[in-house]
Amino acid sequence: MSIHKEGYKILIYGFLILLLINILVSILVRDLALAKWILGIGSLILYVFLLFFFRLPARQLEPDPGLIFAPADGKVVVIEETEEHEYFKDKKLQVSIFMSPFNMHSNRYPVSGHIKYVEYHPGHNMVAWHPKSSELNERSTIVIETANGTEILIRQIAGAVARRIVTYARQNQDVKQGDELGFIKFGSRVDIFLPLGTEIEIPILQQVKANKSIIAKI
Repeated sequence: MSIHKEGYKILIYGFLILLLINILVSILVRDLALAKWILGIGSLILYVFLLFFFRLPARQLEPDPGLIFAPADGKVVVIEETEEHEYFKDKKLQVSIFMSPFNMHSNRYPVSGHIKYVEYHPGHNMVAWHPKSSELNERSTIVIETANGTEILIRQIAGAVARRIVTYARQNQDVKQGDELGFIKFGSRVDIFLPLGTEIEIPILQQVKANKSIIAKI
């Protein structure tokens, strides 16, 4: 277990701010020992949560071209046929994973292949489980073509709390299943669009883990 690089700045600034607040309260509020204890304990809990949020567990994966692994930790909230308007402009099988603030937020490549498309879209910050969040929220779309020619779309979506999507994918890059695709800070969602007829291996409302849970077979 380690700390993700996207958390370094927040953890350093967060520590300094909380330390400064506690020092100022200790100086200015001399007679309220209980209040200082409550503030100190609250600051510790908040900082432990930040450490927990930016955790990066080791998730080794042996690539398998016949399997599609979950790109994120979280709960499967959508499994349905839907029209994908940005890239395919056709019907696809959508699987959506909602990531709460308590999930590990590193996103992984569900398959190996060649990146054909990467596009970032600014947008709204409605709750991540809203059906329209896939089209209206701040989001980043990545399309990977596998060795057998199958195109799979992954979409990182910001939620009501998330305010920054980080995407490491670059167009024309070759990527390996299980490597890190990006990171979303705080509550969010990841959609994956698959060809119609793809054999889904998980039920709705299933909890899944990136690089561990098999969500479909190609």
